[in-house]
Order: sequence, then C-alpha cells, then structure tokens
Amino acid sequence: MHRILLITGLIFLLQGCVKETVWNLQDGLPGNIVVEAIITDEVKSHRIMLSYPVSGLNQLPEPVTGAGVLISNEDSTWQLTEFPPGSGIYYTPAYFFSRLNKNYTLLISVDGRVYTAKTGMIAGSEFRELRYERKDQENLYFVDWVANAFSTEQAAMWELLIDWSVVPGYEKLDSLDNHARLLFYTLPTLDVSEVFAPLMQEVCFPAGTIITERRYSLTPPHAEFIREMLLETNWTGGLFTVAPANVETNMSSGAFGYFGACAVTELSVIVAAADHSP
Repeated sequence: MHRILLITGLIFLLQGCVKETVWNLQDGLPGNIVVEAIITDEVKSHRIMLSYPVSGLNQLPEPVTGAGVLISNEDSTWQLTEFPPGSGIYYTPAYFFSRLNKNYTLLISVDGRVYTAKTGMIAGSEFRELRYERKDQENLYFVDWVANAFSTEQAAMWELLIDWSVVPGYEKLDSLDNHARLLFYTLPTLDVSEVFAPLMQEVCFPAGTIITERRYSLTPPHAEFIREMLLETNWTGGLFTVAPANVETNMSSGAFGYFGACAVTELSVIVAAADHSP
C-alpha cells in the first residue's frame, strides 16, 4: 500500500514539473545560396549550378539567376555564362580545363553579396575495372564491386554511367528506364554509420549494356566534405547515425556546397552474357 502511494505521489510530482514552453522558431529559409561546382582536367564546358535552399524533400530548388560567376588561377580568369537564361546553370568556355599545381578561385556575386572558394587538384590514377554479377534465375546483371570503400592513400569519387538503350528490346524505352548513373566513394575514413548504412536500391541491366566508369581524384578537404555529406544523407537512418548538422564547406559568406577540382580517368566495359550451362 505504501508503495502504491509512493508511485502515485511521484506521478503527481512529475506532472507538477511540466511547464509549457513556446519555441521562437525562425521562419523561412536561409538567404544564402547552394553551390554545385566541380571542375576537372577535361577540355569542355564545365557546369556550375546555383540555387536557393528548399524546405522539403524532393522539392525543386529555385535557381539563382543573373549572378556574376568567375573562375581564376595564378595565370588567367574565366567568366561563366548562364545558359539558358534564368536556369541558374553557368558554363565555362569550351576550352577550359583545370591543371595540376594550380590554385583555382571561384567568385560568385549575387544580390550584392560575394561568395568565394579556393581549391587545388591532385593527380588521377589508373584503376581496376568494376565487377558485375548475374542475378539468380534472371538474365539481368548488377554491379558487385567498384572499389574498396576505405583507403588511407587515395580518396576518389567513382561515377558509373550505365546504358542499355542499345540492347535489343530496350531501345524504345524512356531514358529513365534504360540508363542509370551511380556514385561510389573511396574515403580515408571508415565510419560505423557507413558499415551499417541502409540498403540502397539495386540497379539491374541486361547483357550488352555499356558501362562507362569514371574516377575523380579528391583532395583531402573535398573527401572530408563528401564524408560529412554522406553521414547526413545516405548513411543516416541505419543502426547507427549522427546528430544532424550543417556540412563543412570551402565556400565563404555562409554559402552551402563545395567547389572542387578533380582529375578524371575513365574506361568502358561491355557486359558479357554469362555461361548458362550447368
């Protein structure tokens, strides 16, 4: 009886400690911009995308239009052009490419504010081609291995461009149904959140598919940015997770995103049909 009275008293005591609180939450989104900017050692028009933050998942971002965008190094300056107008997508001249032992500066001027970032580039390297496997009881294949996820020496981003639009029976499909783009990363850290990350959707494709494998070299700061981004996105929601936080960036004035320079190496693979004999 005394125990019941004690528990009842504790309940009333705890209820008496409850106090209503009104949180003064900030309305609206940050006024800073989001920058997606990677330049490479390929001779081509490089693309930089500028947008404003969004408040919901899968929400289309509003483009940052009419900005002044420059890239420079110790020798030259290149002015980027927005195309098409109003898209928030800015292109370098077609002859542009980044070089080793050069320091590149990105300068963005918009609405009276100036954002800057600096980056260098490290050399690319050759690599082993990916491995693919046939799915059980199906005439489809999937990527089984691209690269070791952990490496203390060479951080890299791996882009797979998978195209089976040339395979008979798949030619007339929508491009979303006969193409895929996958990204993998080799980082100098190994996180518990990565090991126990949620499963990702498996992309399957038929024999005859052309896979273009591209390796992007990453500087140590760029690799750390990608690690933090993955901790907040792909690696969250599993058995282990981290407290949400803004990802560190090399952009000034509170802008989001990263400005990086990468050396690219590339090879192509044609998926061969497996031997179906017992």
